[in-house]
Amino acid sequence: MTVTDKQKVEEVLTRGVENIYPNKQDVEKVLLSGKKLKIYCGFDPTGKLHIGHGVIFEKLRQFQELGHEIIILIGDFTATIGDPTGKNQTRKPLTRKQVLANAKDYKRQILKILDSKKSKVRFLHNEKWSNKLRPVDLLSVFSQFTHARLLERDMFQERIKAGQDIHMHEFLYPIFQAYDSVTMDVDMEIGGNDQTFNMLAGRTLMKKMKNKEKFVIAMKLLVDPTGKKMGKTEGNMINLDDDPKDIYGKVMGWSDALIVPGFEICTRVTMQDLADIKNSLASGASPRDLKARLAREIVKLYCGVKNAKIAEEEFDKVFRNKELPSDIPVFQTDKKVYFISDLLLDAKLALSKNEAKRLVDGGGVETIIGDKKERVADWKKEVVLEDGMIIKVGSRRFVKIIIK
Repeated sequence: MTVTDKQKVEEVLTRGVENIYPNKQDVEKVLLSGKKLKIYCGFDPTGKLHIGHGVIFEKLRQFQELGHEIIILIGDFTATIGDPTGKNQTRKPLTRKQVLANAKDYKRQILKILDSKKSKVRFLHNEKWSNKLRPVDLLSVFSQFTHARLLERDMFQERIKAGQDIHMHEFLYPIFQAYDSVTMDVDMEIGGNDQTFNMLAGRTLMKKMKNKEKFVIAMKLLVDPTGKKMGKTEGNMINLDDDPKDIYGKVMGWSDALIVPGFEICTRVTMQDLADIKNSLASGASPRDLKARLAREIVKLYCGVKNAKIAEEEFDKVFRNKELPSDIPVFQTDKKVYFISDLLLDAKLALSKNEAKRLVDGGGVETIIGDKKERVADWKKEVVLEDGMIIKVGSRRFVKIIIK
């Protein structure tokens, strides 16, 4: 049995939702009728799952609680093509081995949010059917779309203006994603609003090949103050398998502008709580206190109540009481002298020497020996290491030096 409570349906169709196709009224009518829908979202395993994905999983969970069937599609075929969404240049192709390595832990992480016991949740892989398409099948599918329609994509228009290439595999990506909808015979697809073009391509193909409506829900994205989405490409994401303390600290580093959208799309606070939070901010409440609650709610969602409490206590210990963390990672070395850029790279405090240079130039690197702290001002400087010395980068990253 599906849940047809009007208030619950209204919340599912509004909270965190950017757009609904063809419209909210049609979807609401079907949901209130009691019809059980087959709803899916697809994820190409191009890297780790992050909080942006978590927003979609949370919406799927809401539909699951209404009693609808949920499909998680692992795009192990489409990932080898590379979704061009939002890209101003061609993605580097992934091998089958890389795709499978990226996806190996997806199910466990996703089932932290979805309940495999509450209602039906299926995990499918589009490699299963996409690799079986014969040339005659491909021609039949491709003929349902026009060149002009595919060129409407904003990122393709930007590349054309910039004189950049659009490769055929990128051009055809939306069609392969659309074919997933047809093969699974779904009733609805949910994804971020940056996926709207791809999702609507599936709606088009469903109408042409099955004479069936496919509803599309485009979710709001979590974006930083510059308007860039928080994800793998921008390097500012929170991974779902991050340590709880890291998740808490990253949320505390968010702009105040992300407090309300963060509560709306990344937590399970009630709609009344959300309204109260908005009113509190407007009335001059401390953004820091609200952000602490936001961080606690997000860690609780992905890591549990106990870990949320520990993460908050650790954060307060370091940032309010100015103490060192209780569990600093160790970097062992037999070197006594290190160029600071090499040290940051080898200790995994920077991903490249260029990043190490930026960190030092920005004043974000310190050495700590006992009570003595010294900021490193020159990225070319040699640092004399001592056993037990601590290297601090930014406000949250520490490494203790152990001399072998």
